[in-house]
Amino acid sequence: MNRRSQVLSKMRSHLGPILRNGTLGCALLLAGCGASPLATFDLSAPTSGVKARSARGVLVIPEPTAPAPSDGDRIVVRTGPSSVAVIKGAQWTDRLPRLLQSRLIQTFENAKLLRSVSRPGDGVTPDRALAWEIRRFEMDASTGQAVVELSVKVLDSSGRVLGGQIFSAQAPGDANQGDTASLALNAASNDVLRQIVAWASARV
Repeated sequence: MNRRSQVLSKMRSHLGPILRNGTLGCALLLAGCGASPLATFDLSAPTSGVKARSARGVLVIPEPTAPAPSDGDRIVVRTGPSSVAVIKGAQWTDRLPRLLQSRLIQTFENAKLLRSVSRPGDGVTPDRALAWEIRRFEMDASTGQAVVELSVKVLDSSGRVLGGQIFSAQAPGDANQGDTASLALNAASNDVLRQIVAWASARV
């Protein structure tokens, strides 16, 4: 083998892994670029049908706690007594706890209680605080129903529980489709948010 052949052989041995990795990287990049974006759905805050008393104090509303996968941005489907999945190709506009926090605050505001609610860190001294948990926020595949269940407590400034209640609602929908599932979950959510505002405003 002459010197030129030896040099070419060494170049091939060094460039071979680089070219192979580069080809793989391009393939992965193209695969990512070809993936369809997730359809994104939002929740609304009810603007009517909210029965609320004039609150005497200020209520601070943090994000609710939630078990996985309800603490993310995917639309959850209950597939069995102890099994869940998510709707393929669909997501909420934000993490569900943060989205529900915003919509509950907006529901209070829509009930003319704008000055009665705030987020943690808004610089106000609250008289009451909400401690709440997402128990269920999912489509039930066996019944075709959207199920929303929230556990809510009102605390005083020292953290003492003044009252607690579980709020729930259902609405018919399709567990296989993101658009119809989101509409059903939004309807059930609106029902629950109205219940919470009516109940909590009497305790602030």
